[in-house]
Amino acid sequence: MIGEGGPRENNRVLIPTHGKVPTRPATDIIWDFAGETMGTTWAVRLAPAPGLARAAFQSAIEDELDRIVLLFSHWDPRSELSRLNAAPPGFWAVSEPFWSLLNAALELADDTNGAVDPTLGALVDLWGFGPPGPRPLDAFGNAPTVPFEDEIAAARALSGWGRLRLNRDARAVQQLGGVKLDLSGIAKGHAVDKVSERLTAMGATHHLVEIGGELRGAGVKPDARPWWTELQQAPGAPAPRTVAALFDMAVATSGDWIRNFEAYGKTYSHTIDGRTGRPVDNGVASVTVLADTAMYADAMATALTVMGPEEGRAFAEAMNIAAAFVVRGDGGVMTETVTPAFTAMLNEGA
Repeated sequence: MIGEGGPRENNRVLIPTHGKVPTRPATDIIWDFAGETMGTTWAVRLAPAPGLARAAFQSAIEDELDRIVLLFSHWDPRSELSRLNAAPPGFWAVSEPFWSLLNAALELADDTNGAVDPTLGALVDLWGFGPPGPRPLDAFGNAPTVPFEDEIAAARALSGWGRLRLNRDARAVQQLGGVKLDLSGIAKGHAVDKVSERLTAMGATHHLVEIGGELRGAGVKPDARPWWTELQQAPGAPAPRTVAALFDMAVATSGDWIRNFEAYGKTYSHTIDGRTGRPVDNGVASVTVLADTAMYADAMATALTVMGPEEGRAFAEAMNIAAAFVVRGDGGVMTETVTPAFTAMLNEGA
């Protein structure tokens, strides 16, 4: 959540442990911008660089977001990703920005053993979270249907990051026929990073960028205070209100309440586990990750959700990831566990 919030009594406070020392902006002004993109909202707060008009920043932000939509949106049929998904079998050359992000996604898939997987578009569509729309209702019109086993198996046959083949000399991606890439697990975080980098290049080195709850802060406000941000939490989470100082830091939250549907008393989350072909069902209500970049925070929040409370926590600790897990137990009772890196940030804010 982007805003003017700050640490108050009874709040938990997170302070980065990277040891960087901020410098104050050369201006006392903060400009606010907002709009819509990727089916959600975006907001930017920045201390403007001298000599640049407000319209220049507005145009730069919108240009960056429009460029990313035309590259990676699986909702826009004009996008490079949508055109690749609809292409007949064969190797298809892609643009350098598309190639770079796809390779980053595949590296993350490798690092997480597929807990982040850019090839799950067929499964995402099957479960009603993609461009074709929600699952159809049952014959009585009471509840969404759930895919049959043979439908899941067919979609899984078109999925799996290990099946994707690249021709590096031609900068080309193989379409096997029906394979659907879905980069939504990292696209918002990537967009946040690209907007942040664009603002920095324009001289606005002190700013806060948000797209749909993914945030990245750089520098500080003109009063030398950090960009305070309230962290998202699952409804009913046991933790107190938590605020983070996003000084050269990003944050992302993956939660099962954000997008889901219910069928016959069971809730199905939008986060798909490619290993089973089904929405995750491991008790994880939410995972919040703080990292240097929004793309990494975005990807790891998804990956740790898919891994689950035990494997995910072990992975996060091994990788020194600052993460907080909220898990539903028996009777729906929620508990929170945090990694040592998250605790270290709490200790800085104590």
